[in-house]
Amino acid sequence: MLRTRLYFGLLPLLLLLIGTGGYAVHVCRELAGTLQRDLVENYKAVLGSQQMRYAARLMTDSVAVASRDPLEARRVFEENRATFTAQLMEQSASSAGTSRAEMVENLDDAFTTLARQVELALNPDGTNSLAVLKANETALFNVLQSLEDLNRRDFAAAQQTAARAEQMVTVTERVLYAAIAAAVLLSLVVGWRLAASLLTPIRALTASAVAVGEGDLDRQVPEVSRDELGQLARTFNQMSAKLRAYRDATQAKVMRTQRTMEATLTSTPDPVFVVDRNGRPEVRNPAAEELLTSPEFERGLPPVLTEPLREVLETGEHYLPTDYGRVITIRVGREDRHFLPRILSIGDELTDFRGAALILQDVTKFRLLDDAKTNLVGTVSHELKTPLTSLRMAVYLLLEQPLPGITPTQNELLETVRDDADRLLRILDNLLDLARLEAGASSLDRRAIAVGELVDDVVAEARTVLLVKEQTLEVKLAPEIRESVIQADVERLRHVFINLLTNAAKYSPVRGVIIVSAVPDGNGFIRFGVRDTGPGIPAESVAHVFDRFYRAPGQEKKSGAGLGLAIAREIVVAHGGSISCENQPGRGTEFVFLLPR
Repeated sequence: MLRTRLYFGLLPLLLLLIGTGGYAVHVCRELAGTLQRDLVENYKAVLGSQQMRYAARLMTDSVAVASRDPLEARRVFEENRATFTAQLMEQSASSAGTSRAEMVENLDDAFTTLARQVELALNPDGTNSLAVLKANETALFNVLQSLEDLNRRDFAAAQQTAARAEQMVTVTERVLYAAIAAAVLLSLVVGWRLAASLLTPIRALTASAVAVGEGDLDRQVPEVSRDELGQLARTFNQMSAKLRAYRDATQAKVMRTQRTMEATLTSTPDPVFVVDRNGRPEVRNPAAEELLTSPEFERGLPPVLTEPLREVLETGEHYLPTDYGRVITIRVGREDRHFLPRILSIGDELTDFRGAALILQDVTKFRLLDDAKTNLVGTVSHELKTPLTSLRMAVYLLLEQPLPGITPTQNELLETVRDDADRLLRILDNLLDLARLEAGASSLDRRAIAVGELVDDVVAEARTVLLVKEQTLEVKLAPEIRESVIQADVERLRHVFINLLTNAAKYSPVRGVIIVSAVPDGNGFIRFGVRDTGPGIPAESVAHVFDRFYRAPGQEKKSGAGLGLAIAREIVVAHGGSISCENQPGRGTEFVFLLPR
């Protein structure tokens, strides 16, 4: 097997490595053991000799102090004698059984003589004796001479240890150089033999792998042995066979998928554009090709589509508008067609493709139906308004000039009819206004007005509505925008404010607080807000508050027809702004709308 062949081929290198490593371990143990111990002992001996020399001198110097302070002299003598004796005992213990022991004994004799002479000199009757002092100096000289002999012997031993270490290093270097040279030669021989037996099948396998990578799945690897290399060759050939089968199946599947996708795109009636991450077109269906012939697409996608497409490519979020306000009108042939753009962010990690699919949903029929509905509502409302006005006038006349014989119950019924007629007339007026706004038939009578003036007029008009519940109206107007001027239809904006304030007063409690605010907003807009302190709007109703005829659950039927907020939205949108609802259940509701400066 291949493993056995490799083991026997590398065995000589392994044996050489083991031998060299064993010798290196022996040298390291010798350096870290005997040689290090000898050097440490010699160093300790030198330090001990220094301490003994210093102690001996202090013992002798204590004689000079004895004449002034005998007690101090005695203390110095005893301390240094104890120090010398401790070092001497340590030297004697470490030198036992060696040639150094005789020199330590000589030092012991000299120190004994010195200690006896100094102690004699410290006696009161012997301090000033010249013979005693001379004997002290002689004894000190003998001690110092013994220490010097001991140091010379230790220095010679240290030199011998260093020479031994240097010799060991030299021998070790020669051995290692020889081992390195042998290892290099042996590795060349082993490498050549292993390469001869391994590289031939590996080269054949590499050539086959390159061929497979280039698409030649019919390339086979020759099986020249029964070891792991032969097994690898057999496995590679089996893999090539499976890849050929998978390629054939995948090609058939890809062709079927491609034909299905092309048929789907071809049969899709709505224009579909697929672009890459840079906005360049990749795929488009026949409906899109037809659309490219229109004047709006002469220079590529129109600006109304390029901006949302750029945002989708940057953020990766879908652009899925649902209202007709985002509908674009394109003239195709001799007719105008309306499309609702829908942009989907797409990406594929396998092919590293990232882009977007632009689908222009044809809503021409729905737009025509919506226009027809709006026209129908306007026509019906207009036609109903005339007879309703006559009925309302008749009821008013009956109430102002009651006929003889009308009972109180009949009179109450007439009042109910009058109230319902007034309410129905208001609904018809709102329907007509909404139809005009949606159709664009009602133009805005714009004029310049300061924000502070507009808010003050609206607040003054709305205070009478709040008197019934004793509610408080607060105004929070940012000072920097009080004199800011907007171009607006003042009457219609007053209708928006009054509608929002009426709703706020209706749902706020008695003695509640209603806040009207105006603050600057980014991008050149002014943010107007009306906040109440009522119970708030149910969460499921927030998304529908601006729908026509929608009323939140739990409201009374006489609270309105559900057209006020829809009209307010159309007015704000006609001014180039937007309106939204910020709801906090249990804490109140704030309606916010933005108007351009």
